[in-house]
Amino acid sequence: MQTDPRPFAPADPAFATRVRESFARQAAMATIGARLVAVEPGYCAIDLVPRPALVQQHGYVHAGVVAMIVDSAGGYAGFTLFPATASVLTVEFKLNLLAPATGERLVAEGFVVKSGRTLTVTRGEVHAESAGRRTLVALMQQTLIAMHGKPDAPAT
Repeated sequence: MQTDPRPFAPADPAFATRVRESFARQAAMATIGARLVAVEPGYCAIDLVPRPALVQQHGYVHAGVVAMIVDSAGGYAGFTLFPATASVLTVEFKLNLLAPATGERLVAEGFVVKSGRTLTVTRGEVHAESAGRRTLVALMQQTLIAMHGKPDAPAT
């Protein structure tokens, strides 16, 4: 659930459907087993159950996989506020890894900080859940660009 007190009004009333359809087209998310678990105006959560194919040499979920889910969570948080005629791309992000990503489930949450006509800034958090406890494993700051007039679908 969104914990950020800033209220956001989506430009597209069908934002949640648009986000879910876009997420369903991401083969990379399907490949790693990520799931879209929450979509609200200015907020998105994606979870992942760790498995051996996603770990690095110490048995922790690879930082690249952590980056993938939090980049998408932030991107879709921003996308919830975009008009129906715009798509989203990440311009940049910075990721701080705070603890090993290990546990029963990872949850990446994206929160819009500032939504502009062209650029949107988000922050992201990744928590590892294990035995009912949550550990913050990564923080992200991200800049997105709204690509006006470019549909959020492959060119046909």
